Order: sequence, then structure tokens, then C-alpha cells
Amino acid sequence: IFLPNSGNKEITWMMLEAGAETDVVNSVGRTAAQMAAFVGQHDCVTVINNFFPRERLDYYTKPQGLDKEPKLPVKLAGPLHKIITTTNMHPVKIVLLVKENPLLAEVEALQKCYRVLDLICEKCMKQKDMNEVLAMKMHYISCIFQKCIAFLQEREDKLDGFIKSLLKGREKDGFPVYQEKLIRESIRKFPYCEATLLQQLVRSIAPVEI
Repeated sequence: IFLPNSGNKEITWMMLEAGAETDVVNSVGRTAAQMAAFVGQHDCVTVINNFFPRERLDYYTKPQGLDKEPKLPVKLAGPLHKIITTTNMHPVKIVLLVKENPLLAEVEALQKCYRVLDLICEKCMKQKDMNEVLAMKMHYISCIFQKCIAFLQEREDKLDGFIKSLLKGREKDGFPVYQEKLIRESIRKFPYCEATLLQQLVRSIAPVEI
């Protein structure tokens, strides 16, 4: 276990990349993220909770079992890992990360990526040390990728059209209705109804009218 009490995000990230375990607990039963939260180092908590080792993604770039082809082409692993580990989860930010990489901004590439994200989500929920936060994040990004595919297939303005839809506010108060509906839809589609995190999100959002 490591203690990110100094509040240095870069050092925290370096330690994670070097193999520091995030789920090990200390003598009082707390993980590194819990200790960081306890002393108010919330930036470090964000880094820890968003960390996803590259080797876990690289697993999908090799054929498994009876598969003749890998589920994820090697060339997509880097761009996808960049999105997976981002701490800015605004949908426009994610679409911009897709748009800026020509390898990723194609229907077939996004289809492969979102299927891998769904597999990672499933693994996060079914492993011994369940990680609901990471599972929800993978599902959320998968939903955005699927919307990207729809815009690439159906709209002439493609991803620019998606970004415009996300940013457009309604006339009376500028509230981004499309963006709100997208986020709510992704939460509603999360396939693990028993998840504590999902239930908390639903309780918080359901009573609030758009």
C-alpha cells in the first residue's frame, strides 16, 4: 500500500504505473484512496480511482481461447487507454478525444472499443474485489462511443454534430437537455441493477426534473 498524503498527483500516478496496489488495506483497514480522502487529498483520490493499468487493456489485444483475432487491434489500445484513464468525464471531452484521433474516429474501431469496454465493465462487477466505480465509468464511455457511432453513420456533420447537440442549450435558460438525457440514459442502461453505486445515482437523479 502507498499513502498519497503529500497530495502530489504526479507522484501518485508514477507509483500506480510502477505497480502500487490500490486495493491493499493498512493496519486500520483503509485503502490508499480512503486514506487520501481522509486527509483531504481529493485530487489523489481521483487519480487512484481513474487508474487502469495498460497491461489490463493489452490483454484484449491478444487472441484469447478459441478466438483467431484479438478483440482489440493493437493500434487502438493507446488511444482507448488515454480515454479510459482521463479524469475529465464530461461527454464533450470524451468525444473530442475520439475526434482528435483518426484511428479511433471510425465506426468499426469504435465498435471494437465499446465491446471491450463492456467486457471490462462485466469483469469489474464479477471479480472478487468488485469495482463499481470503474465498471460504471467503462459503461458510461461505452454509451458515448455508441452515440458517436450513430452520429458517424447518420449525420453529415458526424462528431461535430454530436458535440453541437451536447452543447446546445434550450432557449429559456440555456440548459443542455440533450447532454442531460444522454447521461441519464447511460445510467438507466447500466446492466447491474444490484450495484450500490447505481442505486445511489438513481435516488439522487430520479426526483430531479429536467
